Amino acid sequence: MNKAITDGLVLMPPPFSAGLNLWSREDGTPGSASYAGQPNAAFVPADQDFAGCMELQKTVGTQSLRAFAQTPLRPGMYLRVTARVKAIAGSLPSVRIAGWAGRSNGSNVSGVPQTGPAKALTSYGEVVTVTAIIGSGDRQGVDMVWGTAAVYGHFGLDLTGPTGGVVRIDDIVIEDVTDVFHRNMMDWVDVRDYGALGDGVTDDAAAFAAADAAADGRRVLVSAGQYYLGESVTINSRVSFEGTLTMPANARLACTRNYDLDTYASAFGGELAGFRRALQVLFYFSDHVTLDLSGRRVDLPAPVDVADVAGLASFAQRRVLTNGQLNVVAGSAWNTSTTTSVATYAPAQPYRLTGVTNVANVPVGARVSGTGVGREVYVLSKNVGAGTLDLSQPLWAAAGTRTFTFHRYKYVLDFSGFSSLQKFEVTDIEFQCNGEASAIMLAPSGNTFRLADSVVNKPKDRGITSIGAGCQGMFVDQCQFLSNEQPLRAQDRTTIALNVNSNDAKIRDNRIVRFAHFAVMNGTGHMFIGNHFFQGDEETAGVRRAGLIFTQPNVKTLVTSNYIDNCFIEWSNEHDQAPDFSNEFSFGGMTVDGNIFTVNDAGSFFRWFVVTPRGPGHYINGLSVTGNTFRTVNANVDRVEAVDTTHADLDYARFRNVVFSANTFNGISQITASPLTIEHAQGTPADTWVVDGAAYLPFGGRARNVQAVVAEGAITNVNNVQQVPVPYVQLEQGSGGRFVHLRWPAAVKGRVHVTLRCDAPV
Repeated sequence: MNKAITDGLVLMPPPFSAGLNLWSREDGTPGSASYAGQPNAAFVPADQDFAGCMELQKTVGTQSLRAFAQTPLRPGMYLRVTARVKAIAGSLPSVRIAGWAGRSNGSNVSGVPQTGPAKALTSYGEVVTVTAIIGSGDRQGVDMVWGTAAVYGHFGLDLTGPTGGVVRIDDIVIEDVTDVFHRNMMDWVDVRDYGALGDGVTDDAAAFAAADAAADGRRVLVSAGQYYLGESVTINSRVSFEGTLTMPANARLACTRNYDLDTYASAFGGELAGFRRALQVLFYFSDHVTLDLSGRRVDLPAPVDVADVAGLASFAQRRVLTNGQLNVVAGSAWNTSTTTSVATYAPAQPYRLTGVTNVANVPVGARVSGTGVGREVYVLSKNVGAGTLDLSQPLWAAAGTRTFTFHRYKYVLDFSGFSSLQKFEVTDIEFQCNGEASAIMLAPSGNTFRLADSVVNKPKDRGITSIGAGCQGMFVDQCQFLSNEQPLRAQDRTTIALNVNSNDAKIRDNRIVRFAHFAVMNGTGHMFIGNHFFQGDEETAGVRRAGLIFTQPNVKTLVTSNYIDNCFIEWSNEHDQAPDFSNEFSFGGMTVDGNIFTVNDAGSFFRWFVVTPRGPGHYINGLSVTGNTFRTVNANVDRVEAVDTTHADLDYARFRNVVFSANTFNGISQITASPLTIEHAQGTPADTWVVDGAAYLPFGGRARNVQAVVAEGAITNVNNVQQVPVPYVQLEQGSGGRFVHLRWPAAVKGRVHVTLRCDAPV
């Protein structure tokens, strides 16, 4: 409904019958000349068409008529000014609605249109109606767009064209026609009503802010158009987008009530641009910690450098990316960068390469390979001026000057541009890598990164890569890692699901399918609980590779309740610049408890637990393998554990705290136990009984401890007379020290149960 009074605002100018002194012949501002007493103007009380009207003779080129009354304007308000005019005599002029736009300080708003469309009078006595609509927004049908600076207007009309003509003008009508554009009952305000032009050039940031401030619980509508925002804008109201935005790279749009991918995709014209903008804002919110991808797919033609998107070097507050799919689109941006350089390594500087040729071209985050380099060593940082590279881990046998190769994989989410990132979480996200890209590269430092309830699907090279200490306290929970190399033989695969350089990773309830390796783990304090990882293939008597690889000797790690399928645990010290034992902690701190170990179609040489010392002198001090089930299918394995002596053997004479107990063995030729209770039957009387438990002891270890000797039945002499002797034991007898001798006071025979161990007594 059109209104002459809106929310207490008087819109109508005074009628002409109230006096021509209320009407200006200039612009209507205070002090301008009026029509009172003018020879070319008079009030006509009666007219056959008008109840009362003003008769006016045109005497100048543009004859102005303005009300001295100030008609108020507010952002979002639209007024229609209507005049009915007829020619009486003389030349026929043209007529148009006109006004003067006033600021709150009384000055004119220059640069805005202050006249409406003109209409020519073509005959005498014909009543012609002219109208114009004035308002703040650039909407279709608005003749005079005044923006938000104008707070009132002096309205009237102009006569243009030839002079000398006489016209009569009915009382001018001003109506609120805001309802034509949006009704009061609508729960939104439009940014165009607050001065936004949406021309893609004019900076509409102030108009967006004004609309948000005026919304007062209503929704902000960004109607059709392309809007340029030249600075960061925060919209605290609910917002919806019909139009799209462009902004400088360092400017941010913060939609505090609609912080999700749907909103940002609409705002920036697509999922990719919307995702990058929403991700940028995630690091600047104080009242939002979660970016919801709204269950949508974002196609990525190139890696997302998250630090560059955020414009930050470090971040320490909890933030979460959740609920969607990041889909890699094939292209050259995902190609691995490979560089070869000559460099020098000195064990005295275990984390640094010096004298690096071509150092500027070696990218941070590149994997290092070469003689004497362990698995999953990465470039942590570089100093081009000094010609040095800092590494994530030491090199075990690379002393001297040699050639190294650096492979820089490309990642869907690359956090390596941060110096430190803490408490960032990714949940319910599918990384659809499509064999083109890796998934996540962590920041060089930071703690408690979390990946949960997500899928890493077909990574080209790596699932999660740590190039430094950004994996400290990492959580990986209830995820799937699905290899891109599943059809290949196990020995031909190169992809790795994840690696860790620091301490306290919690890897729980995940499913990992047919990678070269599941995890390469440095650091201590890790927990692997409830995972199912399998790495088999279709080969008969096929090669099997390590699923879990621990790269330092003393790990303080728990491996429990996992399903370890067609792969094994390897325990190495390949990230040690001095791998020979030298009074440090040796291999220890490992608990392997309650797991299911299985293998299909493997050769008899397969083992589920392998220790690989890279230098001599090491031993085991703290290993518990208890309550596990070992089973073969279409295979017969010799035993479950082994030492890989390619580089060195263990010192079996120093074993301490080694327990293999309560395990079950199916399809394994030789079980393993320590403590081991073995039955020894001596049929021929002798004063020395040789008890052989060597085949049962872990890793073929030495018989270093006897806990008990219990006779089963009588011990008798050669005449079958019962004896009550007490033997003593001699440990580590025979070849390799793998036998125990029971020494009796005299030659006796009988049956005993001997409990022996491969480790020294406490």
